[in-house]
Amino acid sequence: MSEGALRRGDVVEVKDAAEILRTLDPNGALDAMPFMPEMIPYLGRRFTVAARSEKICDTVNTTLRSRRLPNTVLLDDLRCDGSAHGSCQAECRIYWNEAWLRPVDSLDAPPRPQDPAAIQELLDRTTPATVQTTAVGEEIRYRCQATEAANASEELSNFDPRPYLRELRTVNVPLKRFARVMARAVVWQPKHRFDRLDRPKGTSSKSPQGEKLDLQPGEWVRVKPVEEIEATLTDEGANRGLHFDLEMIPFCGQVLQVRGRVTQIIDEPNGRMLHFKSDCIKLENAVCSGDYSTGRWLCPREIIPYWREAWLERVDAPVPRTSIAVTAE
Repeated sequence: MSEGALRRGDVVEVKDAAEILRTLDPNGALDAMPFMPEMIPYLGRRFTVAARSEKICDTVNTTLRSRRLPNTVLLDDLRCDGSAHGSCQAECRIYWNEAWLRPVDSLDAPPRPQDPAAIQELLDRTTPATVQTTAVGEEIRYRCQATEAANASEELSNFDPRPYLRELRTVNVPLKRFARVMARAVVWQPKHRFDRLDRPKGTSSKSPQGEKLDLQPGEWVRVKPVEEIEATLTDEGANRGLHFDLEMIPFCGQVLQVRGRVTQIIDEPNGRMLHFKSDCIKLENAVCSGDYSTGRWLCPREIIPYWREAWLERVDAPVPRTSIAVTAE
């Protein structure tokens, strides 16, 4: 398979442990991108290419620019469970170098049996690399695909048309979505550059905590209207340090299920584990689309945003729709 050959919708099989080992350097990485222990359960299994990583957002340098991660794709909605990284709860989508995959014709195949000895060797290679080298007594700093994304990629210019056209050429983005987002970008990008872009924000320097809901996985909530959420935000658009993002606006008014509570995530710029002291919620099927992200348009990472309980209200579970048969008399 030639580099850059995979396209959205292609079916692939994750290679065996021995094959992947041959691609990795002593630090368990290929082209600076780690193969993580959390990826091992997917060995020998088949998935669909969801997108190429041609234009991903930069969350390491926190610049409002995109980066290109060459020869890399995202598969279905495969996400890191954090099991080898201190139980991080960010659930980032996993990057797959094309060298770790082989094209196949169909999803209809059982997982390929794996050699236990090769899996153990792969674990021995990749597990030590999940932690950065630090001085004795210092707090642990983790190393994962998210922390290393900047090292494995190249920065893109917001005003270079080639990355946008590549999204079309590689069939990464449907034409209608591309046209819709580019029309928005033409208006929003200059506004953002001159700090004229309207964002949800309040009027005070302090934000109220709001009602404590103690939401748990599986419960249902309705996201409050933007106007009600703004009443909980500071004049910088945050509630106790957590910003309400433009990408979250489309979910206002929707009824969604609680995916989980967040208590800790890896801070991508430095690898430290961040611990949340206040309520922080993940919702099912609520992800960043990349359609409203100035400077980071069309990013395919689908990062899961975090919600304050003050932005949500508990509701009953939706009643399943049932079909009613009508009999003609």
